[in-house]
Amino acid sequence: MLIIHIVEPFAAGVATYIKSLTENMMDNTHIIIHGERSNLTAAAEVKKYFPKNNVKFIRWAKVQRELHFKKDFNALVRLIRILKRFKGADAVHLHSSKAGFLGRIACSIVGIENVIYTPNGASFLIDDLSDFKVALYKRLEQFASLFGGRVICTSKSERRAYVNIGIKASYINNGTSILTTDDVKSVHNLNKFRIITAGRIVSQKGPKEFNDLALRFKELKNFEFVWIGDGEDKELLSSENIRVTGWLSTEGVHQEIQDSDLYLSTSKYEGLPLAVLEAMNLKKCLLLSDCVGNRDLVRSGKNGELFNGVEDAEKKILNLYAYRESIRSMGEYSYELCFHYFNAEKMASSYNDEYKTGPKPKKKRTTTRVKRTKKRVKRILNVRLW
Repeated sequence: MLIIHIVEPFAAGVATYIKSLTENMMDNTHIIIHGERSNLTAAAEVKKYFPKNNVKFIRWAKVQRELHFKKDFNALVRLIRILKRFKGADAVHLHSSKAGFLGRIACSIVGIENVIYTPNGASFLIDDLSDFKVALYKRLEQFASLFGGRVICTSKSERRAYVNIGIKASYINNGTSILTTDDVKSVHNLNKFRIITAGRIVSQKGPKEFNDLALRFKELKNFEFVWIGDGEDKELLSSENIRVTGWLSTEGVHQEIQDSDLYLSTSKYEGLPLAVLEAMNLKKCLLLSDCVGNRDLVRSGKNGELFNGVEDAEKKILNLYAYRESIRSMGEYSYELCFHYFNAEKMASSYNDEYKTGPKPKKKRTTTRVKRTKKRVKRILNVRLW
């Protein structure tokens, strides 16, 4: 099959997610139409880690994260021109909000019907936005859904968020490549209780909350906090007991996580976080903020805990420290959960079936208003395209 992937933030977790799909579907040919954020990892660097035999790349110029009518319109026009070359593709898979919005409109205009949209963290779940922007993002998701495509979320809780705003959705759990038990060598430093996280240092991941929590332990010299990664909000991690490693190789990330006692996430929202899955894969006990995506990964008291607020997190860290031996068994349970429910091979197999099956026949008539909206958009764009 020929699968077209369209992605705006071609970096970090989304790029890892697409890479996992391509690696586990070597019999398919994948075309990745991608944007590029200069403040993150360069696209050329990301491409190095993808399979060479079955993956090709096309740069999607003009696309950006922020809402901007003129720039978004130009990005849409360019995307339509690219997709016209691939009308015969077996499926188009859209990744993240901007690609999901522009991609569904573009596919509808070009006439591609087998379209999947995976949000990877819905934009309307961002909790530090104004009420106006949250409402706007919800309206944009609802508007884009008029143009077809199946919404397939990466977690059960993300799916629920879409259903709650009136958008039909299903979910396929995100997954990671399961390590053998022989590959996982968990080391616990008896002199330090090491608490670790990984990811971009941006508002979504809660660096301020991470720092506030670390400050509560600054007088306790046997506690250490580690952040693997880098990002625009790095200056927020100012507490003296935080070590920021910067970006590391896969082997380096694994080593840092294996040498830790507890994996912490202070994220405000997620799809289904790959960094946490990697920690589970490495047999780590979890302490995660109670948000969409995170709450799908914790079985309270069995592989970790959820928390609400810095004070709650502090209490739970102290409790876990007091019963340090139980952390090992919780880590073992994390691995079992990961193996059975968050396996990259199973994830890819499920998406492969979706690509083959295609959209189900529509049972109800498209309303006059929906038809009128689609015609109006096509008419506006025709002025620019032909």
